[in-house]
Formats: sequence, C-alpha cells, structure tokens
Amino acid sequence: MQDLAGFRDDVRGWLEDNCPASMRTPMAAEETPGGGRNAQFPNPDTKVWLERCVERGYTVPMWPKEFGGAGLNKDESQVLRNEMGRINARPPLVGMGLSMIGPALLEYGTDAQKNEHLPKIARGEIWWCQGYSEPGSGSDLASLRTAAVEDGDDFIVNGQKIWTSGANHADWMFCLVRTDFDAPKHEGISFVLFDMATPGVTVKPIKLISGLSPFCETFLDNVRVPKSNLVYELNKGWTVGKRLLQHERSMIGGIGGGQKTTSLEEYAQQYLGTDSDGKIADPQLRGQILAHRMNDRAFGLTTRRSVEESATGNAPGATSSMFKYYGTEQNIGKYDLMLSVMGTQSIGWTGEGFDEEELGTTRAWLRSKANSIEGGTSEVQLNIIAKRVLGLPE
Repeated sequence: MQDLAGFRDDVRGWLEDNCPASMRTPMAAEETPGGGRNAQFPNPDTKVWLERCVERGYTVPMWPKEFGGAGLNKDESQVLRNEMGRINARPPLVGMGLSMIGPALLEYGTDAQKNEHLPKIARGEIWWCQGYSEPGSGSDLASLRTAAVEDGDDFIVNGQKIWTSGANHADWMFCLVRTDFDAPKHEGISFVLFDMATPGVTVKPIKLISGLSPFCETFLDNVRVPKSNLVYELNKGWTVGKRLLQHERSMIGGIGGGQKTTSLEEYAQQYLGTDSDGKIADPQLRGQILAHRMNDRAFGLTTRRSVEESATGNAPGATSSMFKYYGTEQNIGKYDLMLSVMGTQSIGWTGEGFDEEELGTTRAWLRSKANSIEGGTSEVQLNIIAKRVLGLPE
C-alpha cells in the first residue's frame, strides 16, 4: 500500500484534472446531486463530476470495492476529504442512500440485499426516502401502526407515513412496519424495503411555510412487498431503525459543523459595510459572527473525530444525538444572524425590491426551523444525551 503522502499526491492530481470548475463553487439548490432513476442535471458538470467520482469509488470511499466504493481506510478517506475541501469541491452525490440505508445494509443486510442495492446507491441510480413517522407516531415512533401482514412470499402493507422527505422524487423507501400487534410496542416492528412504483403507493407533497414541499405524506394501500426485502429479522426492525436514526442524526448534525460560514461575513459586509480597517462595521454583530465561526470550527473538529472513530468499525452511538442537537442549533443560529444582517431586506416574499438570493435566504431561514423536529426533536435528543451519554437516572 502506498504511503499517505503518495496517496495525497495522487488524489490531488486527480482532482485537479477531473473536478470541473463549476463544481468548485457553492452548491446551488437546484444542482444538488441526488441521483435516482429520474435524475435531472441543470448543470451538465454535475453529471460529469458524479460519473468521474463513481468510476473511482469516491461517492462512498470507505465502502468495499465490490459494492462500488474505493475501499479506503480511515486515513486515506480523511486525505480525500481534506483534498476535496482544499479546492472547495462539491460532494459528487448526496442522499439517504449514502448516509442512512447504505450503512444500515452494510451492517444488517443479507448478501443479496447488499449486492442488489449498494452498487446502485454508490452509482447514484436510486433515490431513497424514509418511511418512519406517521400522523400519530412522531416522537413516540415505536407507537407506529402501519401494518404488514404475511401473505405467502409477501407482506401486504397498509398504513400512512408522513414527513417522508423527498418521497415525490424517490425510487425506493425503507420503512418501519408493525408485524406483531400483540408484542410490546418496541417489539413486533419490522424493517422492509420497497419500490415506490409498487401498486398501492400514493404520495402527496406537503407545502411548508417556506413555500417549498420537501416533505410528503405517503399512503400505502395493500402494497405487496416481497419477504426477501425484509432487513434483519422479523419483528426485530426496531434494532435496525435505531441504528439508522443514529446515522441520520449524525448526517443532520453535519448541517451546522460541516458548512462554511464565510457567507455570514459576506452578508455583513454587503449590508452593513466595513470600517476603516476593513472589518464588519457593527462591532456587536462582528462578535456574534466570530463566536459562531469559533463554535462551528470546534463542532467540525468534533464531528471529524467521530467520523474517524466510526471508521474503525464502530457505528454511531448515542453521541449522534449530541451532533444532531448542536448541529441544529448552529444551522438555526446561522440563519438568524443572516436575517439580522439583512434587516428589512429579510421580510420579502415576492415582488420587486428583493433579489432572488434575499428571497431564498428568508425561505431557508423558515426551513431551518424544521431542523429541531426532523430526525427526532431536540427534546428527544436531550433526553437521549441525559440518559445514554451523561448516565442520569430515568
């Protein structure tokens, strides 16, 4: 195996030759590389960048090569991450396939399930959504009522899921269903996978206060799911579901520590100007932005350490709740500061007097409020931290 210095040189040279210039700029919302059967690429470079990274296994660099990864160890993966960060390269692919169901299948999936789904995830061919929450089962997820009844080689699934992010674009869903109504609520739950094109699946987007519809409600009417799509064991889906939630919370936690905050400074300079030394004119706001940057940097280092620890084979544990909670607060705080900087330019919704970036920032501020709910509310995360991390009594 080549030494890390040689690997870094190889990665650096490859990135310089293969990462398009437009992929070294901040990500535009409409250019997010989610993949899927119906993927569209408004910027052709997005597809070029994805295809080149797929060829190298860089969409999932630490996955085994047999599943589309690059087979990198934790040190090599960190080098790749650093080198991509050095040139501000966009991620070649995002989505629940990479960050949630993929890792869960690596741990709990059968060989057939891994061979079927993981290479497609790595290549960006399938867009996944999550079927967890229900109208009466959100924070108390284990009270879910969507039923799966055995029928020969299949399950027949009936019920309703809500807040299914991206379900209107998704190809497949990973879903928690109840297979034993007589068992205690944390038992009798199974974890299944199904194609969203299966007869009986109906999706309706939900419009949010931001004006967007990233969430949906999904109706399941006599949906036939092959038993071969059962992940892990019958009635043991809560085990898989909890692990996947830890991956999800680590992902959501990254929205704070993983994002650059230079835009805060740019906003402040644009709207408030600078003093004779070139500093943000408002000293109080300058201090708030500095504090946010320091917290963001500290959080980023902590999440990096967690990534390195997980690379040794340890799946994310209860500390993922800490990342989710703190990342939520960082992201909400960033948008609060942006609106403070913008002043009256932050109250626009439509019409003249506001540019597209201003309108987008206001809507993103509204969207950020959902961070404290999705993936488990902030109150749930604090309870987990108290019990599982700090060891406080029930």
